[in-house]
Amino acid sequence: MNTVKKLLKNKGEQVWTISKESTVFDALILMAEKRIGSLVVIEGSQVVGIFTERDFSRKVGTERKNPEATLIDEVMTRELITVNLDQTVNECMVLMTENHVRHLPVMAHDRLVGIISIGDVVKDIIEELEFHVEQLTKYITGLR
Repeated sequence: MNTVKKLLKNKGEQVWTISKESTVFDALILMAEKRIGSLVVIEGSQVVGIFTERDFSRKVGTERKNPEATLIDEVMTRELITVNLDQTVNECMVLMTENHVRHLPVMAHDRLVGIISIGDVVKDIIEELEFHVEQLTKYITGLR
């Protein structure tokens, strides 16, 4: 089973962040430019939350708030669920499923070192399953 550390090594450690004083509109522009579904919210060097597409749809869109006048601080998710480099990809899948989240910031020594998405986790699990199928196929065909 792969770890978060290995997943980040393959994926890369790029994390896009935004200040809690930025507007929702600023966040939407950045998310569209980078083709991402979330931004980690920072205050100084501290992680204080996450802003996701869900936050926009549930806290801005449905409440008809003006994205250009609404600060990230007003609508971000503050109860952050994070993982560390030693956790397994399966543990991440369980956390995402149980908590209904699609993004997990990765922390090491109280420092943000990456982020993984549900897509990253699913891709890794599929690759591992394909490897096992290939190994079993080789084993079975080698017996004939």
